[in-house]
Amino acid sequence: MAGNQQDDQANAQQQAEFAALPGHARERLVEMRGAGEQRRLFTSDLSVSEFLLVKEAGFDPVGLVVGSSIYHVGYQRAMWTQNQELTVLSQAMYHARELAMTRMEEEAEALGADGIVGVRLEVSHKEWGNHIAEFVAIGTAVTHRGEPRRFRNRHNRPFTSDLSGQDFYVLLRSGYRPLGMVMGNCVYHVAQQGVGAFVQTLGRNAEMVQYTQALYDSRELAMERMQKEAEALAAKGIVGADVHENSHTWGAHVIEFFAVGTAVEEIGPDHVIEPPVLVLPLTD
Repeated sequence: MAGNQQDDQANAQQQAEFAALPGHARERLVEMRGAGEQRRLFTSDLSVSEFLLVKEAGFDPVGLVVGSSIYHVGYQRAMWTQNQELTVLSQAMYHARELAMTRMEEEAEALGADGIVGVRLEVSHKEWGNHIAEFVAIGTAVTHRGEPRRFRNRHNRPFTSDLSGQDFYVLLRSGYRPLGMVMGNCVYHVAQQGVGAFVQTLGRNAEMVQYTQALYDSRELAMERMQKEAEALAAKGIVGADVHENSHTWGAHVIEFFAVGTAVEEIGPDHVIEPPVLVLPLTD
């Protein structure tokens, strides 16, 4: 009885999430899913090589899925001589990305997908104002042919991954699987150099300790938050991790560090490592 109640609650939540999608998105997803097991068509941003390798790994693309959020990023004042995290901006940038990711996952759920590969997260600032930006998450939803729902994460949601189709294939062949795309960010105010410090270093080789500490601290905060997301998924590790730096529209002394990667776990003790292949291009 308890299991049936949980299933009913999950189905009700999925229906509510689907109803919250824009009307044209719902129409597109229903058309792609088709009736029963007979899908009408799929869309994908995978290259031909990626598409074939994803198929070889046992997955079928079912549709291009998108999530979007246009967000007003608030304002936070900082002391010009003080290094500090701008928590209002950090929270805004994280929440906006999370909204876009969640809506992309909702589209994948509507297609009955087991996961999303090749996820891209993009931020673009609009002419409506310096503090208004659009956050877009986009990727290709896939289903596993042999064991449906096996590859969903511990929250019973489709996995997400920013790995390419080639890397996704190699990861699975090597005995690992993706659990989710994990991220962490930090928006940091880098204190401006005082006149005294400027005079002391004029014409000399010297480390700019204030700047070093600010960038070091902010990168560490972003990476620590990414790792916590991986721990929440009970991941074995993170592959493809990268840290992006951008000032957006805040000026030279306010920087965001954005850490992102794919959390993974082992699915078998035997790790088949593909031997390297020498490829000689035939064009100049």
